Amino acid sequence: MSNVIEISNLKKVYDLPRADRKSGKINFEAVKGISFSVKKGEIFGILGPNGAGKTTTLEIIEGLKKQTSGEVFILGLDNRTSGDEIKKRIGVQLQSSEYMNLMTLSELLELFASLYESKANVDELLGFVNLVNKKNSLVKDLSGGQKQRFTLASGLVNDPEVLFLDEPTTGLDPRARRDVWELVRRINEKGVTIVLTTHYMEEAEYLCNRVAIMDSGEVLAINDPSQLINSIATTTQVSFLTEDVISQELWDGINGVEEMHSLSAPKVILEINNLDAVGPVIKRLRDRKINFSSFTVKTATLEDVYLDLTGKVFEV
Repeated sequence: MSNVIEISNLKKVYDLPRADRKSGKINFEAVKGISFSVKKGEIFGILGPNGAGKTTTLEIIEGLKKQTSGEVFILGLDNRTSGDEIKKRIGVQLQSSEYMNLMTLSELLELFASLYESKANVDELLGFVNLVNKKNSLVKDLSGGQKQRFTLASGLVNDPEVLFLDEPTTGLDPRARRDVWELVRRINEKGVTIVLTTHYMEEAEYLCNRVAIMDSGEVLAINDPSQLINSIATTTQVSFLTEDVISQELWDGINGVEEMHSLSAPKVILEINNLDAVGPVIKRLRDRKINFSSFTVKTATLEDVYLDLTGKVFEV
């Protein structure tokens, strides 16, 4: 699998306004020499809290900003010398989009396609995002989820080889977010490489083949989400609430129970190294007539990886 994007020692430094120079600092390094590659056909996520440098990185790759230093190659082309050619071959969904108020969805798609000197297949594009019945509607009359789906359609008018999505589901309700996720997967199944930024851990875990975790302008780790999780997780947490006093000895003889963290009511947390232990744990509680509620099994997530890497709680 060849690489469609190669980033080497990318840096972006902004000069600070005079009002912010009282501390003696005259510039701000938003991206601090990061390097990574994106393989053809994958969904690659750049994950991190607001201010991590995700959007700045994406905007440099898309040609909307110039790097201070470092190299960026997209589809084998240098972003500093082949920006126009790159833009013809990529699609972009910005973090927020504004459209001409008096143009319908079909008219907007035709306009966008004309910028690439091509003709839009309006019904096919709107059908793909389930908006054919809205072709004569204005963007302002769409719901948040419908607008995001239309923005995805507009990013496909030039049949891009690489599609960039910057926070594609921010502000959407859970149902609309899931709809966008499924669309992203369908676009990828058509052979389009996708690079997305997100601060939703579950979004990256669900969609991405690989993720780069960023914080304060640096890449902390890059890998398959499951591999990142497995690298820090050797056990699964089982928790429940009870008013009964429970000791570690209660779990004697149950294979897989390693440790009990909470030795007093109401919350008990067990570390288990084998999901097969869940059934015996529940049976032991019932056999001993221990009343319990809110029984939960929790495996590690990307948020746990972030906490492990940075030592701080993830904040969006």
